[in-house]
Amino acid sequence: MNSYPSSAEFSEIQTGFDADPSKSLSLRKEAYVDPAWFRVDQAEVIAKTWQWVCHIEKLRDAGSYVTVDIAGNPIAIVRDRDGTLRAFYNVCKHRAHQLLRGEGQTTRIMCPYHAWVYGLDGQLVRAPHTETLVDFNVQDVCLDDVQVDEFCGFVFVNLDPTAPSLREQSVDLETEIRHWAPDIETLTFGHRLTYDIKSNWKNVVDNFLECYHCPTAHKDFCTLVDMDTYKVTTHGIYSSHMADAGKDSNSAYDVSNATVKTHAVWWLWPTTCLMRYPGRSSMIVLNIIPVGPDRTLETYDFFLETPEPNEAEIESIRYLDEVLQKEDIDIVESVQRGMMTPAFTQGRIVNDPEGSGKSEHAVHHFHGLVLDSYTKGQP
Repeated sequence: MNSYPSSAEFSEIQTGFDADPSKSLSLRKEAYVDPAWFRVDQAEVIAKTWQWVCHIEKLRDAGSYVTVDIAGNPIAIVRDRDGTLRAFYNVCKHRAHQLLRGEGQTTRIMCPYHAWVYGLDGQLVRAPHTETLVDFNVQDVCLDDVQVDEFCGFVFVNLDPTAPSLREQSVDLETEIRHWAPDIETLTFGHRLTYDIKSNWKNVVDNFLECYHCPTAHKDFCTLVDMDTYKVTTHGIYSSHMADAGKDSNSAYDVSNATVKTHAVWWLWPTTCLMRYPGRSSMIVLNIIPVGPDRTLETYDFFLETPEPNEAEIESIRYLDEVLQKEDIDIVESVQRGMMTPAFTQGRIVNDPEGSGKSEHAVHHFHGLVLDSYTKGQP
């Protein structure tokens, strides 16, 4: 097992970063390539922050459940009989077997190993052949709770039992999202795209947070939105990325009948991206899942007005999948390869004080949050 970085390495990782983005260098490459720093990411970032799970529609009914892995930990989220949303470590208290798999409906939680049965509130209710055990009472056994939150029509979990609620941490984010997407809770799942990327998760986030590269790498995208109106604003644990739709026809996909004419995107620390592109009312959720120092999984979930995408949405999904994502994956995989060479240590942050899209101040904001987490996790 890779050890944690040393105290000296924790100090060195801060080198070059400045609170002023116009003076700052980027995060050092060790944070992207060293397996020891990936362990810090899992323990100090992913396991201590709010992680996106699903749209609330999957967990509206009593007995509905969803399972996920967060920082290598299996988690189950269930709707209790009384309507309470609960989350637990998806681990039996008898011999640590996984309890639930996938998603679905259930009236109880039964371990498939020895048939220990838990209620939807996590309380053990039956353990076969334990009647003769000394000092054993099923009422004393309960699954370990995990924090769970309903936020803007979505479900999030946090493995840190001391973490403040997502609303408390994100302050104005909910108000902002509901202003631009007032129907977010009534949207329904329409499509999912998945990607397996040969890059560190932070390179994926870096690339998402700036459009400095867009005129060079995403020429079609730059016709979809009016780049002159593109503004990026950072706040606490999120950043807002706003632009008007392009004024003329574009080369990305047809928006001639669009009812949504604003490109509104939010990045929520550390791995959730909410996107409302020009077109029909919708919300795209990009979930960035760290798997290894040089491997990241992505899911793009499209939440639409109807379960079936219309023709324009089919075309927009095709554009995102076959054009925009291909361009971005090529970029971040190239960056990861470059970081593995001796030719790179860290680069300069390009900052526009006016906050345009062609600026890296949101990347700098992200790097500051990463380094804050590293400081808190220093041995």
